[in-house]
Amino acid sequence: MRRALSRPDMRKVVAAVRRADVRRALSAVKKPDMRHALTAVRNFYGANPLHLLALIGCFALAGYAALQAGADGKWPVMLAWFAAAVIGHDLLAFPLYALADRSLAGALHALWPRHATTAPLVPAVNHIRVPALGTGLLFLIFFPGIIQQGRQSYQAATGRTQEPYLGRWLLLVAAMFAISAVIYAVRLGRALHHRRRMARRDLG
Repeated sequence: MRRALSRPDMRKVVAAVRRADVRRALSAVKKPDMRHALTAVRNFYGANPLHLLALIGCFALAGYAALQAGADGKWPVMLAWFAAAVIGHDLLAFPLYALADRSLAGALHALWPRHATTAPLVPAVNHIRVPALGTGLLFLIFFPGIIQQGRQSYQAATGRTQEPYLGRWLLLVAAMFAISAVIYAVRLGRALHHRRRMARRDLG
């Protein structure tokens, strides 16, 4: 039989329980639930708090660039170039690459009709979009060198010609499409292996 606790022992037990309850309460106060706080911020802001931090950083960087441009006397020219780039993108570039993307999607749907009984194991559209986007961006960045615009000024300033630009751009384009094709082949092989394994499991 268990020995009954005496009154002093009972008091010690009650005091220990009270101290434990106080410690738990203090720890709950000191360590608030961060998940509820993040959920509240996400519900109020409408996105992840990291998105807000990224936007603040972008605005700070843009403000610093604007201050540096304002200190230079050429800021009207920079502003005109910026406005021309925005208008050129929204009125010319965006409709063109949107049309190209629609054409690509239509061609892939024609090769794999929607009424087909099975869907493609790995969609190929993104494996064409990504290298095509890289091709366009590199062409825009190195456009003067690729078409050898201002070749005399470039050669006078650097002592070199612009002839390598076109060849290097073509090599980069080929490398991007080759890497994308290899990644697609690896993904397709893994998908085929997974399908065969699932088929053997169903038969077994």
